[in-house]
Amino acid sequence: MSEAGHGRGGRTRGRVAVLAALCVLVGVAGASGQEALTEHTFARSAGAPAPSAAVEDMAWMAGHWMGEALGGTAEEIWSPPRGGAMMGMFRLVKDGETVFYELMTIVPEDGSLVLRLKHFNADLTGWEEKEKTVDFPLVAVADGAFHFDGLSFRPDGEDHLRVHLAMHGKDGTTREETFVYTRVPATGREP
Repeated sequence: MSEAGHGRGGRTRGRVAVLAALCVLVGVAGASGQEALTEHTFARSAGAPAPSAAVEDMAWMAGHWMGEALGGTAEEIWSPPRGGAMMGMFRLVKDGETVFYELMTIVPEDGSLVLRLKHFNADLTGWEEKEKTVDFPLVAVADGAFHFDGLSFRPDGEDHLRVHLAMHGKDGTTREETFVYTRVPATGREP
């Protein structure tokens, strides 16, 4: 039934429920050293310690993942932990053409983790300066999800993965982009 079918009292109760849920979310986030950026992404509160974690804690993410996002087909491939790091590759394909790539690592830092990446155009010219990376320090590990600063990874069973990314607009707004991935079988055939 639509909201209009519930009458004025239904809308009020619905708004109160949403407000209560937001208060719980903000309260929980603030208490654990994180602040909500979007519905599923967080930033570390000023002065909050980094959560303890090891690269091996993310071994579940190793594999080949594909899904629809950013108006095209998104693909990520992650190696198992080895040599103290995981390495990953991302590419976005639209209308049969590669739009851009990312090269990524997840590495230990001060008893916690940081995800580092560099962007590349389809011709492999870089976006960032040679010595620069885009860094996402780990903010929290909760309910099976790994929340990096503005980027969250959540397994959905063995063969599905949700990635939430806080995207900041030039106008100062922040929106969430969700990548819904399916594991590509070892045969290499797309799902």
